[in-house]
Amino acid sequence: MSSIPDMLMRAWRFRHACKKFDPHKKISDADFQTILEGGRLSPSSFGFEPWQFLVVQNPGLREKIRAVSWGAQQQLPTASHVIVILACKPHEMQPDSPYIQQTIMRETQALPEDVAEARTEKYREFLEKDFALAGNERAGFEWVARQCYIALGNMMTAAALLGIDSCPIEGFRKADLEAVLSREDLLDDARWGVACMLAFGYRAKEPRPKTRRPEEAVVRWVQ
Repeated sequence: MSSIPDMLMRAWRFRHACKKFDPHKKISDADFQTILEGGRLSPSSFGFEPWQFLVVQNPGLREKIRAVSWGAQQQLPTASHVIVILACKPHEMQPDSPYIQQTIMRETQALPEDVAEARTEKYREFLEKDFALAGNERAGFEWVARQCYIALGNMMTAAALLGIDSCPIEGFRKADLEAVLSREDLLDDARWGVACMLAFGYRAKEPRPKTRRPEEAVVRWVQ
């Protein structure tokens, strides 16, 4: 029986950015639900879960997305499943916003009032002083998008452990993609923006060998 480290190593070596999937092979509902749970249960800064996973299975909508996505020309028509990862807009992430105060702190985390108040002030200090994000819309959105990439990484690893291929996608015109989703009533652009996309399926052909810099060029130990 394989050990967990062996399973992880095989999964990481198996995973590659699959550009073209076998359109005849579909991911089972159970396996895809596991992948989604990998995203839903991912960590995020302050535990604020600033994401939404839009699973796009409609072929017509995929074609509309493809028209504004230069980096997904082969993936969108062939993938078994496609996710558009949405990120909260910065104003939704303000310390006193309904999303933070009600949806997260009260309803999801069920924090006692005194704990919620203390966490609110610590978060305010983080935005204003620690990371200096307050008042900078672009930096604020990119900080939220970084949280989404944690979920993206976990979903890709979950898929690889199941023998399922994936491809993270940033090759799209963000404003145009958001306009497509808004016209389809799938995106409230006052609250959400697109962080990235993620395609899943089974490879149409074997990839070239994985290339990475050696460990000594990447890892520095400080004793």
